[in-house]
Amino acid sequence: MNMEAIQQSLSIRFEYAVHFTEGLFREENPLLRRVLAPAEGNRARALFVVDAGVAEAHPELCAAIGGYCALHADAPALAAVPLLIPGGEPVKNDPAHVAALQQAIHDARLCRHSFVVAVGGGAVLDAVGYAAATAHRGVRHVRVPTTVLSQNDSGVGVKNGINAFGKKNYLGTFATPWAVINDFAFLTTLDDRDWRSGISEAVKVALIKDSAFFEQIERDAEALAARSPEPMHRLIHRCARLHVEHIGQGGDPFEMGSSRPLDFGHWSAHKLEALTGYRLRHGEAVAIGIALDCAYAMLVGLLPAAAFERVAGLLDTLGFATYVPEMATGGGLPAGLTEFQEHLGGRLTLLMLRGIGQVVEVHDVDLGAMDRAVALLRQRSARTPE
Repeated sequence: MNMEAIQQSLSIRFEYAVHFTEGLFREENPLLRRVLAPAEGNRARALFVVDAGVAEAHPELCAAIGGYCALHADAPALAAVPLLIPGGEPVKNDPAHVAALQQAIHDARLCRHSFVVAVGGGAVLDAVGYAAATAHRGVRHVRVPTTVLSQNDSGVGVKNGINAFGKKNYLGTFATPWAVINDFAFLTTLDDRDWRSGISEAVKVALIKDSAFFEQIERDAEALAARSPEPMHRLIHRCARLHVEHIGQGGDPFEMGSSRPLDFGHWSAHKLEALTGYRLRHGEAVAIGIALDCAYAMLVGLLPAAAFERVAGLLDTLGFATYVPEMATGGGLPAGLTEFQEHLGGRLTLLMLRGIGQVVEVHDVDLGAMDRAVALLRQRSARTPE
């Protein structure tokens, strides 16, 4: 039997906004009410999921959420009391947390026109987004990122994921958020590591897309390291814009191809997170990954030595380490290349720098040169003052 194939073609337009504010849950702030406006005259229902670490740093937060929703008739109705979950990689490493989130969505009797509002760092947003995307095949999800890294990078995109089988984000979905709301007030209680960590993603996107932005980060580096809010707000806004523009205009929002430019420096970062038992925060690992790939590019003749020194010097000024002992070959770092290729599918494709804002794709890695790049960073680290 020979029947003609039925060819299907779908085109779906996704739209969402990334908002910026301070004091999202203050009574006088209308933003949340606008974002979760009633549909067809019915008051929206929402389940708020809050990073326990954020709740501890902001002890008034859960009460403020409840008070805001109770005060305004056009604010969402609470489907349940805000749910606290642990932050950081532990929430992504234990599948019991996702099961508990799915159970909470079920118990709250949310429908596909309800909202799950996640307030927390990138790991919490990932886990909550994954649970929301798999309940009813997709409950509306609003992200309220509370760290630099989640406000300028991980929280503004279309990916959700949890760790499994010893691999970063092995289980996950592509699901566009209903909206992203960056509240700068949450940044004030970050510890120094979390304040610094997200800056590496801005360095990354500046290096591959915007040399003027890189120069701005260089000018602001000391102020950023000293926790000056104004340059940080500028950095987050510009970095988020570059990420959103790439996702929407880069031609591959759901990563069907083998090239993933925004993962510059990430093949080793993901592996180092696992090798260190997640002692390294994601942004810290990305800083090391950037330094490693720049050192490699210099050693194989792609990147001028002066450009490598600019990148490494900026990371030093910002306070990043560029070497950890787990980078030694015997520690399993090269396996990160295989895992990165497996995750993407197709041919191994890494982005490398030819200059600040100038990139080239490479498909083969000289492991000997990569070993020399690790050794170079080890030697450099040994002579870099604390």
